[in-house]
Order: sequence, then structure tokens, then C-alpha cells
Amino acid sequence: MASVALQNLVKFYGKTQVLHGIDLTVADGEFIVLVGPSGCGKSTSLRIISGLEGATSGDVMIGERVVNNLEPKERDIAMVFQNYAIYPHMSVRRNIGFGLRTAKMSKADKTARVDEVARILSMTELLDRKPDQLSGGQRQRVAIGRAMVRDPAVFLFDEPLSNLDAQLRTQMRLEIKKLHQRVGNTIIFVTHDQVEAMTMADRIVIMKEGRIQQVGTPQEVFHLPANLFVARFIGAPEMNILKGHWRDGLVFLDGVAPFKSDVSSLLKSQPVLVGVRPDHLTVGGESPLFAGTVNVLEPLGSETLVYVTVNGTEVIAKASGRAPPAVGDVVSLSASAEDMHLFDETSGQRIT
Repeated sequence: MASVALQNLVKFYGKTQVLHGIDLTVADGEFIVLVGPSGCGKSTSLRIISGLEGATSGDVMIGERVVNNLEPKERDIAMVFQNYAIYPHMSVRRNIGFGLRTAKMSKADKTARVDEVARILSMTELLDRKPDQLSGGQRQRVAIGRAMVRDPAVFLFDEPLSNLDAQLRTQMRLEIKKLHQRVGNTIIFVTHDQVEAMTMADRIVIMKEGRIQQVGTPQEVFHLPANLFVARFIGAPEMNILKGHWRDGLVFLDGVAPFKSDVSSLLKSQPVLVGVRPDHLTVGGESPLFAGTVNVLEPLGSETLVYVTVNGTEVIAKASGRAPPAVGDVVSLSASAEDMHLFDETSGQRIT
């Protein structure tokens, strides 16, 4: 196992800059997820770590070594891609063992290593099958097994679950998380899916336009987003944002009784953006903030998403799945002051 450090990583494609000085340290044995919209630089960062691409400037360290000038095979990493890239004419055993083709090990040791990896991945009974006899999730496990068999210091995953259906994605998320708990290798995982990031990561790295917006645990980025982009990107549905005004310790929204805010970095009076997650905005409740008209309902079983127009702005709240309001109803919406987030209207930065 090994730590990974990116130091002022810059990448240009021609005249187009796609990474703007990325600094990141991944601890030995940590599970880090890089997440962000398409084109944010997350896969480029991963490919630079792997050695498949070079940085324009900056350093990549794996363990105590600067690896900028090392070939991928010399970096002690293994990469799992979105496409399985397993050989259709080979059995599962031969596909997994392919990662050891150049290893200086006896045939017996190679066989033992493949058997061990198959046991960890619960694939022992599949070793003699061909890929066309496997499900999508099983094929992805073969690709992971081929990476594991080399016992690398660092695993790199580039959107490995994107081609799976929803049920298989959920299953594979759990399997990869269990795998990390068993073997403890350092993992850097790239995805555009914030649900994958929230459910798998020790820490999440949220990227936008080649820059890191925030690094934190799933709890930190959800409950304490650094800026408006993170607030909207993390969480589904995204955070409700309303225009407000802060004055002398109180936040004023149109048509809403002012609520107290203890932020300390504001002017005496200034406009702000007020955010509240749908999870924290409930229909009814003891401390209603405002009222509005129900436009749309999305039943989810145990709860219902309720789309409500408030002073011309649509917000999303949650109601009981057993007794939701009806479309056209006028409802009150409640939230705790501690679940209200304030952002600077100009910069979008969180106000603390």
C-alpha cells in the first residue's frame, strides 16, 4: 500500500488548460472518490496518476517516489476501466491470471494467487467459465480480479460501474466497498455519480472546470458545502436556493418571518442566497417558514417529493409517503434554522 500526492498539477491540451494546479494528498489505505460533471478533469487526473498521460507541470508522488517519469508498469498501480476489456476466448481463471503473465513467480504460486483473488471476490465457482457465460457484474469482478492479482499499492477505478444497470451498480458499490475493507489498499475512484461518491468514499474530492471545489467526508460535503456549486451538486434532489437579505443577525426572505443567523463574516446588511435541502424542508411541522401551492408529487414509497411554488420560486420538500398532500393544495413548509445555509450572492462561497 502507499499514499498518493498530487502537487500543483497542471495539464494543457494544446492551448486549452484542463487542470489548474491540483493539490491533493491521499493517505495510505484511504478510499478517495473524485466526482464532478463531465469535463471537470477527474479522469485526466486519474490518467496522470496512472502514467497513461503526462502532466504539463507539477508532480505525482506514490509513496515516497516522484513517479512523473516512470512507466505505468513501474508505478505499482492497477487500473480498472469503464469497459471491462476482458478476453472473450479466455476462461475467468486465465483472464484473472493474465495480470501475472510477466511476474517472476512459479506456476504454482500464480495458481494460488488467482485462487486467493477468486475467493475474495466470491468467484471460485466461476473460474472455468468464459465471459459470455457471466453477468455484467461478474465480468466487472473479473476485471477487478485481474487488477487485484498483482497486489498493487494503489487501485485506480475510472467510472467502472457506468455500464451496469441500476441494480447491478448498487450491488457492485457494496462489493467494492467490502473489498476495500478486506484488503485495505489505497483506492482512487472516479465517477460522475454523486450517489456513488457519497456511499463509497472515505473522502470526496469535488471538481469543477479543472479545479478542486472541496475535499471532505461525505458528511462534511453534504452538511457543510464550501460553495453553491458543491451545495447543488451533492444531494439528490439538489438543494433549494432562495434569494434573501441578512441584516443585524436576521435573515429575511420574501413573505417569510425573519430567522436568526449567527454568522460572523457578514457586513451589517447585505444580500445573501439561502439554501435548504429537500431532506430538511418538510410539509407541515411546528415552525413553518413559508407557504405555497403544490405543483407536482413524486411518490418514492416511504416518502413523497413535493414540488411547491413559493413567491414565484419552485422548491422541493418531503412529505410522508402514506398521506401526502394533493396537487393544488396550499401547504406550509418547515425547516430548522441550523439546516439553512447562507452563501455570498456574488462569489457563491459559503458564509460561516
